[in-house]
Amino acid sequence: MAAAVVVAVLAGNWTARHAWAIYRLNRGVGGTVFYDASGKPWFPLDDARRDVPLDQIATVAKDAVIAVEDHRFYLHPGVDPIALARAVVYNVHPGGSRQGGSTITQQLARTLYLSNTRSYSRKLKEATLAVLLEVLLSKREILELYLNRVYMGGGFYGMEATSQAVFGKPAAQLSLGQAAVLAGMIRAPAVYSPWNHFDAARRRSHVVLKRMREEGKISPQQERAARAERLTVAPPPLAAASRHGYAKELLRQQFRALHGGDNPPDWAVHTTFVPEVQDAAEAAVQAGLRRLGIKGLQAALVAIDPATGNLLAVVGGSNYGVTPFNRGVRGRRQPGSAFKPFVYAAALEQGLSPVSIVDGLRDVAVAASEGVWMPRDERARMPDALTLRAAFLESNNAAAVRVQQRIGSGPVLRLAREAGVDNQPDVPSLALGSGLVTPLDLTAAYAVFPTLGYRVRPRGVVSVLDGRGDQVYQVHVERERVLRATSAYQMVTMLQDVVARGTGAGVRAYGLRGDIGGKTGTTNDYRDAWFVGFSSAVVAGVWVGFDQPASIRDGASGARAALPIWADFMRRTARRLPSTPFVAPPGLRPVQMCRLSYHRAVRGCPTYVEHFKEGDDVPSALCPLHPGSFGQRARRVWQGFLGEVLKGLGGGG
Repeated sequence: MAAAVVVAVLAGNWTARHAWAIYRLNRGVGGTVFYDASGKPWFPLDDARRDVPLDQIATVAKDAVIAVEDHRFYLHPGVDPIALARAVVYNVHPGGSRQGGSTITQQLARTLYLSNTRSYSRKLKEATLAVLLEVLLSKREILELYLNRVYMGGGFYGMEATSQAVFGKPAAQLSLGQAAVLAGMIRAPAVYSPWNHFDAARRRSHVVLKRMREEGKISPQQERAARAERLTVAPPPLAAASRHGYAKELLRQQFRALHGGDNPPDWAVHTTFVPEVQDAAEAAVQAGLRRLGIKGLQAALVAIDPATGNLLAVVGGSNYGVTPFNRGVRGRRQPGSAFKPFVYAAALEQGLSPVSIVDGLRDVAVAASEGVWMPRDERARMPDALTLRAAFLESNNAAAVRVQQRIGSGPVLRLAREAGVDNQPDVPSLALGSGLVTPLDLTAAYAVFPTLGYRVRPRGVVSVLDGRGDQVYQVHVERERVLRATSAYQMVTMLQDVVARGTGAGVRAYGLRGDIGGKTGTTNDYRDAWFVGFSSAVVAGVWVGFDQPASIRDGASGARAALPIWADFMRRTARRLPSTPFVAPPGLRPVQMCRLSYHRAVRGCPTYVEHFKEGDDVPSALCPLHPGSFGQRARRVWQGFLGEVLKGLGGGG
């Protein structure tokens, strides 16, 4: 009895709340609205919906929808017992085709208040809401709401918006043949899209016309004339406004993944995006592509808050209105040298330090399907040994392969996977970025460095609130340590070196100051150009290339094609996203080193501070390239003498 009372109270409360929401429909109904990171309204879910009074929808369109979707609309109380019984028989009969029994009123209830999840509880709620709609609203009001709210595909809702998009005319001026096409789309908008599947849409319209004739809405002569009517479909519409288009559509897709094609009234979707940052990203991409001046070239940019994983901006191409495919999220390309930070970070985790020597570079060879392949850098002369820091800042390919050979591919694959770059190939060329990544995944993975070892999962939606302000969905910040803080900081300093005096040095020419790290990436024949970099406030990744992989042009490296876009974006957002210096974590020992020899600094050396973690082999030898003080010269001689003695003893043994 107690359980029954609880259920009754909950059911009564649910019914009362929805009855009040339905009553409010008499005053109009809002749609789902997306809010930016500051909590300001940003854009509606249904940019392409135009509500009109029922009188401004052609009678043939209203008749067509009722005939094919719910021919007993004016007779039932919200639920059609006959249609429901028929659906049950068909659905439980072995081998029977699936049948739907939802009325127009039930479809409206689902669109306004429920998701498309298939369950008995949802069907029960749908039926209850349909009856409430019938009690509180007139048939005319229900039909008007339905024809304005029903999802028609292509991002369009309602008869008016879809009529304008498909036929270039208001719904009041639809012909019989045109009305039949639009009414036929409702059952399966993707399948019966007149833009993508015109023949299927036309065949479906014939079904609609037949139902209208059977219901006595049109004569056989009108049916034949409508079947023969020549229909001209307008070209697929460009986005009403391409500004922020990639970001908006990404968020719409995420919301629809949760709630289907519904547009619940007065729902609020709070997001992580910052419109000013999105503007800066779009401007930087467009300016960069104009500068390159290559027809058909595309670019993507993704910006993330490394502390939270919040998406700040996403640009998926040159112009959303022209090419809506989101390369920033869905494009998978080889990262080239932009993958190397994970190779070197794995080596640091295995006990190497930034000044550990990697040797045998002239002998590096990698077996490939076409024979033995030896990676060669753009530099004509290659030393046989380099420190990790020197090899990394000049993006030496042979050194990267050698490092992977030294530690094995397992640690590299594991770190990449834990950082968010999955499904990389276990091959010798892994160190050179021969796998496939998306700009979003690679950019998010770079966050492991400024966070000093934490992986953060990207999120665009923070929470979803229903019309009453109740939270129905929330995405929490997810952080997971995948790299020791000491190793991560060493990697930060190496990435800073790339910007200070390596392949990313062009960044400073754009006037950027402060603590910045990053890495270029270029694939074979200049097919893909990358730059991924960070400050303490933002991680941003840029990709440039063609949709069908082809050479951008000779010399179009990551430093020349992608880096300028990245630097322009960072310059535009410097005030909005202020950064702070990176601070070494506990457990590191600072040692002053020579920037040229990577030995202990002496007087006259250009110096820098190297940080060594526990277990690192800390160099003791003094720099041989610079004079030093008298005492330092004497110590250097003694070290040389002692070294020769030990070498001789070793040889004699």
